[in-house]
Amino acid sequence: MTYCVGIEVNEGLVFAADTRTSASFDDVRVYRKMHVFEWPGERVFVLMSAGNLATTQLTLSRLQRDVDDPHAPRSLRTLSHLYEVAEYVGDTLVASQVKMYDDAQQSGVNVQSTLILGGQIAGERPGLYMVYPLGNCIATSPETPYLQIGESKYGKPILDRIIRPETSLEDAARCALVSLDSTIRSNLSVGMPVDMALLRAGDLKVTQKMRLEADTPLYAEIHDTWSRKLESAVHSLPRFPWEPQGEREAPAGPLPPMPPRRLPSRQDPGDAQGQQ
Repeated sequence: MTYCVGIEVNEGLVFAADTRTSASFDDVRVYRKMHVFEWPGERVFVLMSAGNLATTQLTLSRLQRDVDDPHAPRSLRTLSHLYEVAEYVGDTLVASQVKMYDDAQQSGVNVQSTLILGGQIAGERPGLYMVYPLGNCIATSPETPYLQIGESKYGKPILDRIIRPETSLEDAARCALVSLDSTIRSNLSVGMPVDMALLRAGDLKVTQKMRLEADTPLYAEIHDTWSRKLESAVHSLPRFPWEPQGEREAPAGPLPPMPPRRLPSRQDPGDAQGQQ
């Protein structure tokens, strides 16, 4: 399984993705799910993927092949508008799935993949699209300024509560990290390290890019602060009628040991099929 989130705010775009892949419970590996195609000052694209790993690799290889071919009718380098790029990536994804299906139809392997594409072309505003396995795509909107693929439910609440078009780029990035942290906490199929990239509107390049391990000071501080603030918020909620009224202070000192992470109730069918 995997979890990737892309956020669009007025200041630009935020991308965050875990790196865990698995073929079975005892075959867990790290693989980059965020890929950057960048021509500084001209255009920049970020792709994040969830689904069959072989399909994703084939799609990326075909995209790069077209970039390297000056005679290719379409490529990331030549298309004029971001929505045209989204359509082209969708067509490439479908073609890759067809090729993989021809090779894997006897084994019953699910070869589908889903992508998040974001970026900016000079002269246009930044944009964010989700590209579905059928090749069609949707864009973000002011009402829903973020997109998720993979294990999305655990990291969704903070995005719904906080993210607005006017949210600052850095606050959006912090929300993305908390969204990943919540998902990693609740689902063992999503894991560290986390890749993050920020694209500030008008820069036409990736402004900031980092990989965060569990013991990276920034990530560890965000994780601990979020846990402490959540606990403090619960302590400050209104009292029940049978309780002494008035605000109750949160306990001082170190956080108590966290409860064990829940174990998956059943094996994800995709785990045995080379899924991310």
